[in-house]
Amino acid sequence: MAGLLDGRVAIVTGAGRGIGRAHALELARHGAKVVVNDYGVSLAGEGTGESPADEVVGLIREAGGEAVANGADVADFEQAAAMVQQAIDTFGGLDILVNNAGFVRDRMLVNTSEEEWDAVIRVHLKGHFAPLRHAGAYWRAEAKEGRQRAARVINTSSGAGLQGSVGQATYSAAKAGIAGLTLVAAQEMGRYGVTVNAIAPVAKTRMTEGAFDTSAMALPEDNSPIVAWLASEDAGDVTGRVIEIDGAVITLESGWRHSASRDNGTRWDATAVGSAVRDLIADSPTPEPVYGA
Repeated sequence: MAGLLDGRVAIVTGAGRGIGRAHALELARHGAKVVVNDYGVSLAGEGTGESPADEVVGLIREAGGEAVANGADVADFEQAAAMVQQAIDTFGGLDILVNNAGFVRDRMLVNTSEEEWDAVIRVHLKGHFAPLRHAGAYWRAEAKEGRQRAARVINTSSGAGLQGSVGQATYSAAKAGIAGLTLVAAQEMGRYGVTVNAIAPVAKTRMTEGAFDTSAMALPEDNSPIVAWLASEDAGDVTGRVIEIDGAVITLESGWRHSASRDNGTRWDATAVGSAVRDLIADSPTPEPVYGA
C-alpha cells in the first residue's frame, strides 16, 4: 500500500460507511495512515451502538496499511479536538482532513421542525467547522515553528447546496454553508501551507437511497480518486475550489459571481428598481434549475 500519499496522515470523518468508507480505503491504498472516524448513527442521526469504523480499520490493516478507529461526534468541539490530537499522538502529525460526516432529515420547508433543522445544520456545518478549526490551529503552530506541512482539507458539499434541492431545504442550506466555508478557509489558511477544497459527490448511498431512483447512480468509491489527488502534495496549486464528481465526469463548479450591474449614480427610487432588476435579469445567464423543480 504505497504511492501518492506515502507517509501522510489523514483523518476521514463519517468513514464507517458509504462515501467516507471509500475515501478511507482509497487514501490508505495510496499510502496514507488513516484515522477512521465514525460516530455510529442511523441515516437520521440516531445512535446505533455499532462501530463500523472498526471494520474499515481492519480492512486497511489486512491490506498492509496503518489505521485507527475514532468514535468522536465531529460536531462536538472538544471531541473534534481530541480526534485531531489522536492523529498527532498516534502517527506523529496530521496532513489531511477529509470532512465527510453527515445525515439527512428531508422535509418540505413548511414541514421542517426546529429539531430537524438544528440537527442537520449541526452535523454538516459545525461538523466541518470543529475539525477544521482544530486542525488549522495545529497547522498554524507547525508553520510558526518552521515545520510547515503540505496540509490538505477536502470538505463535502453537494449539488443540493450549490443548485438547491426541493424537499431538502435544511440539507441544502448546510451544504451551501460548507461551500462558503471552503472559500474563506482556503484564503485564511493558505499562508500556513494548507489548501482547502470541496467536492460535491454523486453516489448511491444510504443517504440517497429512498430519496429518488438511484439505480443508475455512481458508486461511492467513484468519488475517492479525486479526494486522494486533492490530498496529495502534487495538488498544492489547487485551493478554494468545489468539484462535482458524477461517476466518470468531474465538473468544476463556478459559484456566485458578479454578473450584470447598473449604476444609478444616486440612491435608487423604489419605483425605478423593478425595471432595472428585470433588465439585469434579462442580461444575465439563467440560473440552473433547482433539483426536483
